Amino acid sequence: MKTYNCIYDEIISFENLILAWMNCRKGKTKKQYVIEFEKELFYNLMALHYELLYQTYKPKPLKIFILRDPKTRKISKSDFRDRIVHHAIVNVLEPIFDKTFIYDSWANRIGKGNIYAMERFDNFVRKVSSNGKTNGIFNLSQIKGYCLKADVKHYFDTVNHEILLNIISKKIADEKVICLIRNLLNANFESQRERERVILSEERKGMPLGNLTSQFFGNVYLNELDYFVKHNLFFIVMLRFILIPL
Repeated sequence: MKTYNCIYDEIISFENLILAWMNCRKGKTKKQYVIEFEKELFYNLMALHYELLYQTYKPKPLKIFILRDPKTRKISKSDFRDRIVHHAIVNVLEPIFDKTFIYDSWANRIGKGNIYAMERFDNFVRKVSSNGKTNGIFNLSQIKGYCLKADVKHYFDTVNHEILLNIISKKIADEKVICLIRNLLNANFESQRERERVILSEERKGMPLGNLTSQFFGNVYLNELDYFVKHNLFFIVMLRFILIPL
């Protein structure tokens, strides 16, 4: 397995931070927090760059709100400058990990998505059912097939930090990158007291629902399961996607 060393400098480079800022502001240019950040854009990006360079960067506490759609979900909103860091990380890590994902992982990937996943599912149904034909004759009553629909209960709340970091470390042999990701994972708490309590505990779990990094890391984490299902359980066809309210 190919590993990647010394990519921290690429993540925190000023050029990558500019690209991350551009991606982060899309559709939000009229938001007050974006306007405030861009009043001193160069200074703010350089300050962020140097914080990352000297490893003094600390994410700000998350803002939490409840979304009912109709399921009740706790959504976390990161500060705008922290979202720039999220984009900077994904800019570099996504091309590395995306090529390792199974083809039928459809969530939060370029060129994928729920619509394409449903089209793929329809193709699988037609294939398994011989397009609704028995002995060349169209007969819906004779179609036989099985479909298992499964859901990971409270998935984002139960992601184990150490397991996730170990998975990432198999590809990323840069301790500075791992430390930065660990720093972001520890920001999944409403107050400084909660953050300190979990940092000191033996088992750290949970990713903030709504962050770009959570969507990306969610795919990285479940990729292990994808391979197990396809190659150990011998599922002929499989689709996986994650619904994340934004």
